[in-house]
Amino acid sequence: MIGEEPELLIAIPEHKVPLPGASHGDSQNDVFALVRAGSHTVAVAIEGKVNEPFDQILGKWLLNASDGKRQRLSFLCDLLGLREPLPDSVHYQLLHRTASALIEARRFKTDAAAMIVHSFSQDKKWFEEFANFVALFGAVAEPDKLAELSIGGPIPLYLGWACGERKFLEA
Repeated sequence: MIGEEPELLIAIPEHKVPLPGASHGDSQNDVFALVRAGSHTVAVAIEGKVNEPFDQILGKWLLNASDGKRQRLSFLCDLLGLREPLPDSVHYQLLHRTASALIEARRFKTDAAAMIVHSFSQDKKWFEEFANFVALFGAVAEPDKLAELSIGGPIPLYLGWACGERKFLEA
């Protein structure tokens, strides 16, 4: 499937995916897309970035955590095949955005799921944090390439970092 020419079937901006636990119930994707790659359909959650960080790290997000937050983190870890405790330096946004791709892949009965950071930072700001997140799954992140994760489920999961062109930052 990787390497086959993708075809965009549908793209939905600001797509919300409900998550259990905590008071903030949804993961809001900048774009959710269904993409055809050869004979496969992929559910894709896209997180757009320029120079802003991936929101809070778990160490901060879990300070005085409610039962709902702990429930949500356990759900995310179970879904993604990760064992708790996770490092405090992991960005919570990467966890829930990746989970949203997998949740929607199940919902739409796609062949695979992917979470892609589409970064327009010309110096790849925050790529190291993304690479550390990918490493939690035993994979290696490279700009403009998909990394296939081993999460033990029936739906393949990919993570990627797409480098946006500078010309799209100009008005």
